[in-house]
Amino acid sequence: MRFAGKCAVITGAASGIGRATTLLFAQDGAHVIASDFDSAGLARLIAEAPALAGTITPFTCDVCDTVQIKALMDFAAATHGGIDVVFNNAGAGGDGAKMDEIEPEGWDRTMDLLLRSVAMGVRYAVPHMIGRPSTRTGGAAIVNTSSVAAIGSGYSPSAYAIAKAGVLHMSKLAAADLARHGIRVNAVQPGFINTNIFTTAVGMPDDRVDTAKAMIAQMSSNAQPVARGGQPRDIAEAVAFLASEAAGFVNGTSIIVDGGLTIGTRDSWDSEAPGMFDTLRAFAEAPAAG
Repeated sequence: MRFAGKCAVITGAASGIGRATTLLFAQDGAHVIASDFDSAGLARLIAEAPALAGTITPFTCDVCDTVQIKALMDFAAATHGGIDVVFNNAGAGGDGAKMDEIEPEGWDRTMDLLLRSVAMGVRYAVPHMIGRPSTRTGGAAIVNTSSVAAIGSGYSPSAYAIAKAGVLHMSKLAAADLARHGIRVNAVQPGFINTNIFTTAVGMPDDRVDTAKAMIAQMSSNAQPVARGGQPRDIAEAVAFLASEAAGFVNGTSIIVDGGLTIGTRDSWDSEAPGMFDTLRAFAEAPAAG
């Protein structure tokens, strides 16, 4: 019951990481305002939720519209007297074009969805988070969804990676700005998590989504030391820690949750995968030609 009686606002709550986090927080006693532009998905979340110690209240919101973000935060505060936790999570794959091909419109849409929405989520939540009671941390907590794409290439389209790097740095700066209010700000950096973001990005037909997800799980389990596909619950647990009083001394940083994906090249953790030095050594020890 880490969040008994607390109000938590979660965006992108209808599916994937947001859905798993909504259920986990509500199981731990939170009153969750579950936000998404997908009202049908929110309805399914409510209908399929098990018995919970807390509550889930749906709120339809397009985070690309700052007016709607403000309305979301105002509603949460009016309903529960303030906001204790915000998880700025809503997002999608963004524009898939390379940097030498992307158009201004695609760039702007991606930044609006993945970066500006997080900044405005912080902006409009903070007035309702100041002075919230907490035994150890002295205040409320914000967690933002970044990505392993923020720290290297090859994990996502370029615009997505740049936006997520912005989220990572913004979380650190926000932690400094909001320290005077006793509000902690951290980020979580998922690796390859088996959600709809990948199938949606490539326009996967509905009748192939389940098969595609199984393929993604298999591919990701081979790409990292932890030999299984990442699941939304893996990220939800990290978010819950960062938002809880157990992380009361954690501020302005991030947690990478990627099964070890970013440790290094495969030969650094797989003894059967030849690395550069193994290849060179074998070449040096090979008999000379002729």
